[in-house]
Amino acid sequence: MEHRTLGRTGRQVSVVGLGTWQLGADWGDVSELEAHAVLGASLEAGVTMIDTADVYGDGRSETIIGGWRAALPESDRARITVATKMGRRLEQVPGNYTLENFRLWTDRSRRGLQMETLDLVQLHCPPSEVFGSDAVFDALDTLVAEEAIAAYGVSVETTDQALTAIARPGVATVQIILNAFRLKPLDAVLPAASAAGVGIIARVPLASGLLSGRYDHSTAFAANDHRTYNRQGEAFDRGETFSGVDFDEGVDAAREFSALAATVGLAPATAALAWVVQQPGVSTVIPGARNIEQAKANATAGSVPPLGEDFFASVRELYDRRFRAAIHSRW
Repeated sequence: MEHRTLGRTGRQVSVVGLGTWQLGADWGDVSELEAHAVLGASLEAGVTMIDTADVYGDGRSETIIGGWRAALPESDRARITVATKMGRRLEQVPGNYTLENFRLWTDRSRRGLQMETLDLVQLHCPPSEVFGSDAVFDALDTLVAEEAIAAYGVSVETTDQALTAIARPGVATVQIILNAFRLKPLDAVLPAASAAGVGIIARVPLASGLLSGRYDHSTAFAANDHRTYNRQGEAFDRGETFSGVDFDEGVDAAREFSALAATVGLAPATAALAWVVQQPGVSTVIPGARNIEQAKANATAGSVPPLGEDFFASVRELYDRRFRAAIHSRW
């Protein structure tokens, strides 16, 4: 597994990481035993970057990761980077982004993850006004000075938010949706991050599973799965579910992508992840996994040979034809 520097954290992380929203909630039920198996299989496959959040299962994801990590040998703990997120435990208004709340939230995460100093804490898709607040980033600097956290970053919904964050000298990383159905970050965000030395953590790389090619127009998801209840943004930003694209249109586009993946001899999900990994400026991509097989398959994308200019051009043509008009201006 290739490793890259995670922006201004200076830490080396695997180019394919593990997103753990699935291990907490909103993707159907995953038992603690299954979650430990996914974490173990990922580490065995070379994954050293784990992303979570304090609201995934109301802390369940952090607690599972903390217990699993604590049982590892010190040599394994030392090579793992755990990134968590904060800011969604209260109403999403700028006034709630205070040093007092940051201390409460990070202390809770430190207990759950069983870490004295958190490797990386990201603001969890806050309102746009937060990115312009000097007081917010002064508070984050205070947490670094107090050694509650080693570094901080932001998770964003829009490219404008990302560019504002990249301009701040203390921001180590930006987490943003990037996949074959969401190309806008390629225009300005990735070049700006590279120039500033800011790490890019790419999330939702399979467009909530669409790019695996496993869904058809009749596919149904569990009632407690966000792919059922958030298709129109009923619970949180619509862009987090299927990257904001219409499900039926996404199914049809995924069939085209699957055929494209076949031309380079790859499974659709592997090709989709490799496409993200091979974008200049990406530090790591964080697909989720609900079982050992998915975890192992995801990791293989970190060693795929260059996909080639023809493949990249075909992805862009597919995006331009099917999605650009509907979503490019939104995020």
